[in-house]
Amino acid sequence: MKNLCRDLVNEHDDLDKMVCNLSDEKWLTVTPFSNWTIKDEIGHLAYFDDKARLAATDQNGFNTHLEDMIKGFTNFEDHVEETLKKPRSMTPTELMKWWRDERNILMKAVEILDPKDRLPWYGPPMSVRSFVTARLMETWAHGQDVADTLGIKREPTNRLKHIAHLGVRTYGWSFKNRQMEVPDEIVRVELESPSGEIWEWGEFGSENIITGPAEDFCLVVSQRRNVKDTGLTVTGSAATKWMLYAQAFAGPPEDGPAAL
Repeated sequence: MKNLCRDLVNEHDDLDKMVCNLSDEKWLTVTPFSNWTIKDEIGHLAYFDDKARLAATDQNGFNTHLEDMIKGFTNFEDHVEETLKKPRSMTPTELMKWWRDERNILMKAVEILDPKDRLPWYGPPMSVRSFVTARLMETWAHGQDVADTLGIKREPTNRLKHIAHLGVRTYGWSFKNRQMEVPDEIVRVELESPSGEIWEWGEFGSENIITGPAEDFCLVVSQRRNVKDTGLTVTGSAATKWMLYAQAFAGPPEDGPAAL
């Protein structure tokens, strides 16, 4: 658990370094994600790190927040828009302080928990390990939006293994979330890590297989790239469908970007 928490802290720090010295004007640059600005991207992370901290330290308080959210909004999109109101009213300096404070409190709270403990979230309760992995994936994915906007080429790290594992585990979810039947076939995933080793999931010899760079797989399951714009090789109908609908995050069905 300590290694996972350290990886999330490092992910936070890398994104922090990308945005901490931006001019006020640059903060308002529109990213490729949902017509959000860089400020919106960080504001989104700050808001949900805040709520993650609440879930980790005060489960009753989080459940009350969840009940209020359900009563107050008819759809998830309206709730997401509401989450941006507070950060949009802040200066970049105020926003950075809020984000840093919330993520630091969050990390102190989760690092002392048992990885198998369950925490409430927007959907079924999650194990602490999955909870922290999801925060790492969110931070990395929105960090990719910022990097793309600023023209920064990030060097991939072995922290991607957490995101790749989450991507594999949400194979069934990607279909169920769209009220689609989950394919019976098992998909074999073989990814080349940034350090050169091969990360593997699924049965050897499967007719459905995905191979290629781990970073590309993570970009697809987090819906930051279309599979056609990556170096992934996808074989088999189940694997092909998965890469079309892959969604490693909670919420209603979302469509990834179109191919360039």
